[in-house]
Amino acid sequence: MRKVAETDLYGPIKAYLNGLGYDVKSEVKHADIVALKADAPPLIVEMKTGFSLTLLHQATARQTISDCVFVAVARWRGKVGWKAFKANLGLCKKLGIGVLSVDLTTQLVTLHIDPGPTCSRKNNRRTAKVLEEFHARKGDPNLGGKRGQIMTAYRQDALLCLRTLSTVETVSGAQICKETGMTRATKLMADNHYGWFERASRGLYRLSTSGKTAADQLVVTPD
Repeated sequence: MRKVAETDLYGPIKAYLNGLGYDVKSEVKHADIVALKADAPPLIVEMKTGFSLTLLHQATARQTISDCVFVAVARWRGKVGWKAFKANLGLCKKLGIGVLSVDLTTQLVTLHIDPGPTCSRKNNRRTAKVLEEFHARKGDPNLGGKRGQIMTAYRQDALLCLRTLSTVETVSGAQICKETGMTRATKLMADNHYGWFERASRGLYRLSTSGKTAADQLVVTPD
């Protein structure tokens, strides 16, 4: 039998939250799941295949961003599993953390407790950064719980510049902005975080050698 992975939890949880009217995106500023809907605080979910101290640390850290923080784990097995799960429910209730479980056989998500009062001080700057990334990111290109390269809004914009320059020799940030509405193209190409661009002349950019290699390897990324 294949070992359960965090990524197995994401699909059922996303479907559950979508059913409650939330727009859901994964891997947003270190949070496994961020979900938004009108007139509600950001909802954050941290996932693990089972309860652990690391999971609780992550959840309490997210309480500086929102009062609505959940942990989600795979559903327990047997009486021993239920006993351990029940003990962790009590701890989460004391910490003000909501709890979801996922039955990976039926894909059923169960709400056990809602988030409660917490003494964590909110960091408005961190909250704003999470919301900024959520709204700027196109679609939900990441699989929640997966480790490795994360598709951020910044990387999406860099890829947009890369795609544009794969069809023309040079381009200005103003041209990209006019065609796509992406306002940071000039700064993005000038900063050259990924090493894909180089300045051709005043206000114009072209692909670097690394950029040409990256352009050759372009694949369509999911929205």
